[in-house]
Amino acid sequence: MTFAAGDACLLFDNKGRRYLLTLRPGSDFQYHHGMLPHDDIIGSEPGTRFASSKGSPLVALRPRLADYVLTMKRGATVVYPKDAAAMVMWGDVGPGMRVVEAGTGSGALTMALLRAVGDTGHVTSVDTRRDHSDRAARLISTFFGGLPDQLTLVVGEVEEELAIRTPDRVLLDLPEPWHSVPIAAEQMRPGGVFTCYLPTVPQVQEVRDAMAATGRFHDVETFEVLQRGWAVEGRSVRPSHRMQGHTGFITVGRVIAPQP
Repeated sequence: MTFAAGDACLLFDNKGRRYLLTLRPGSDFQYHHGMLPHDDIIGSEPGTRFASSKGSPLVALRPRLADYVLTMKRGATVVYPKDAAAMVMWGDVGPGMRVVEAGTGSGALTMALLRAVGDTGHVTSVDTRRDHSDRAARLISTFFGGLPDQLTLVVGEVEEELAIRTPDRVLLDLPEPWHSVPIAAEQMRPGGVFTCYLPTVPQVQEVRDAMAATGRFHDVETFEVLQRGWAVEGRSVRPSHRMQGHTGFITVGRVIAPQP
């Protein structure tokens, strides 16, 4: 599918640097090696090669979700792709499921969840801040070409949203998710999966204690994900000097039926 006005486009220069832009008729992409009109890209196929006004090569591609999350102009800190992928996998989010997420932040995890639930599922994403929710709406809309029908953005407290829903999955990226644990355990269907993302050990201890106190969670585990790239240049193959180390702890537990 060719690029259209309003699409997200990722430009690569000859050094592998990446530039994310939203295509707008009459606008120009400008950088230290010249400029390229957006109109030249609109109507072209992804993978097309261009030359800037100074003759420097550029390649236009559609951003992968991971590219978009890492290069978009965000407000709140995003869940890194390595962690979002693990949360979707270990949280067992799949097509047709009803998911409640909080907080929305810049919408990085929201977009991963939307892809996972597909056209037949639904994601309710809650944030206490209107500016975060509004920014996420713009970023999500740019990536998907409009706000997906299977998304509801809510400004408020996640506990209030959980009280009126029976979600299959709950995923939380909040400073104090333990406040949401009792209502999540009560409202989720037995067999549902609860997942939360936290940066520090004391926070993990708090949420694990809250989960244990309900008596409604089984197979609870906490882990982190580390990602190290490799440099491959001919016969020179070595680990990269930089890696994505600790970003957060992921805690996952399955909801069981209440004891008689």
